[in-house]
Amino acid sequence: MSKFAAPAVVLLLFLADRASKAWALGSLVGRPVEVMSFFRLTYAENTGVAFGMFRDSNLFFIVFGAALVSVLLYLRRKIEKHGALARFGLALVLGGALGNLYDRIAYGFVVDYFDFSFFPAVFNVADAGITVGAAMLALGVKDEPKTKPAVSGDKK
Repeated sequence: MSKFAAPAVVLLLFLADRASKAWALGSLVGRPVEVMSFFRLTYAENTGVAFGMFRDSNLFFIVFGAALVSVLLYLRRKIEKHGALARFGLALVLGGALGNLYDRIAYGFVVDYFDFSFFPAVFNVADAGITVGAAMLALGVKDEPKTKPAVSGDKK
């Protein structure tokens, strides 16, 4: 993964999240769309976190989200030593966290719209990035950091 790949993933996820939420705000409010029998696009305003827990705690989640992003950026170099899986996972978590943080600051809630009949919560692109990224990050950092083999410096 090049040094520009992770920032590009963060930016692309953030932009995809922003674009999809702008579309949801303009097209789905009061008009859910059935895509398949088990999947609908349903506009929802989430003032809490996953599964609607801790509703109406927006200021707390703005501060917590900003702190989490700051801590992850601070730990970035340490995390990146674990290899591409950890780097990519970190980029997904950061992109998703920034997307949801933007919503909380701009609207006072997070815009959700993916609604699967077999899943208990409505979610968005940022949530998917955070979830997949956290799993990748956990798998990527469970092993020792990748180090480059020492090069023999013997000169004769």
